[in-house]
Amino acid sequence: MLTRSMNLMMAASVGGMFGFYLLFAAVPLYVASGGAGEVGAGLVTGAMMLSTVLVEPAVPWLLSRFGYRAAMALGLALLGLPALLLPFSSGLPLVLAVSLLRGAGLGVLVVTGTALAAELSPAGRRGEGLGLYGVAVGLPSLAGLPLGLWAGDALGFTPVFVAAGLAPLAGLAAVAGLPSVRPARAAGDRVSGLRGLAGPALIFAAVTVAIGVLVTFLPLAVSPAQASAALLAQSIGTPAARWWAGRFGDRHGSARLLAPGVLAAAGGTALQVWTAEPVALIAGMALFGIGFGVLQNATLALMFERGPAGRVSALWNLVYDAGMGAGAMGFGLIVGRTGFPLGFGLVAVLIVATLPLTWTSRRVRQGKRSPITGAHADGRLGTSPSPGNGANAG
Repeated sequence: MLTRSMNLMMAASVGGMFGFYLLFAAVPLYVASGGAGEVGAGLVTGAMMLSTVLVEPAVPWLLSRFGYRAAMALGLALLGLPALLLPFSSGLPLVLAVSLLRGAGLGVLVVTGTALAAELSPAGRRGEGLGLYGVAVGLPSLAGLPLGLWAGDALGFTPVFVAAGLAPLAGLAAVAGLPSVRPARAAGDRVSGLRGLAGPALIFAAVTVAIGVLVTFLPLAVSPAQASAALLAQSIGTPAARWWAGRFGDRHGSARLLAPGVLAAAGGTALQVWTAEPVALIAGMALFGIGFGVLQNATLALMFERGPAGRVSALWNLVYDAGMGAGAMGFGLIVGRTGFPLGFGLVAVLIVATLPLTWTSRRVRQGKRSPITGAHADGRLGTSPSPGNGANAG
């Protein structure tokens, strides 16, 4: 599992995601303190996610044209360099421009990393490989989300912005060691059309709306110290649950995890109604983190079983980032009328509404998995033919 290519890819991803998470909750607070208010806080997160989702559908073409190494380098550069401009102004125009550029970098990085993790995982252990990758990219959230808030309050925002700019650029050293390969072209989906992908994608969309709301607005609903503790609890639960879900899914099927994941995520979000109670706040975010991690792995593994890696990675990450952006922007528009407790309750209802999809998703026929056997002579990562489909899946 831990090949040289996998280790280098995860090291580069960790650098990029640390820079991302360090600013994810800090920048909305920065722009809100600069006079843009709650609407401005939602806009900067929404703008970043909008840029991300606009770029992500083009990443499979970018991978096939330039390869994994060039794509990861581009993503890291776009995440790191614009962050170094933030100390010059907290005004909304500059922060929005930086957020748009960083969002593009995020889109390139996450689609590339997710697809490559699936490609590099051994046969029969794709769920575990995705879980391992999830732990790697979850560790930056464990440190970055609470650290960005704490350091912005204790040290000022400038050191946070500089660190967030340098961390992705440091990841370029790992990218230099990756092989210059391109993904193999897929001959066709293992489940026709959107039938096999729609259910898991919609379930995941609801929970990503919730994470966009909670990460953006929890620091505004409670004190920075309480928000840091709650986000730390979520950041611990998510990667651990994602790794466990991968191992369980390889042995018993990922579809079985959908309903428990939805219930855990909804229950954790519902507990945020009691923001004045520190125990409910932190316990709720820990429970949400577990549900979020389970659904990250379960939905992604199911989708990889039903479609080619490049397209599935782009769709899953597009859903992830579109949901986060929509949650942040939509909640920013309604929270002035509903208040934080009622608003968090409505988000929990949205997650519960996807529960019927967990049953329909289990009834969709699952395709065979295809292990990677190496690289084609022209530099493309290859897969061995799946039994019964006679085509490379990849």
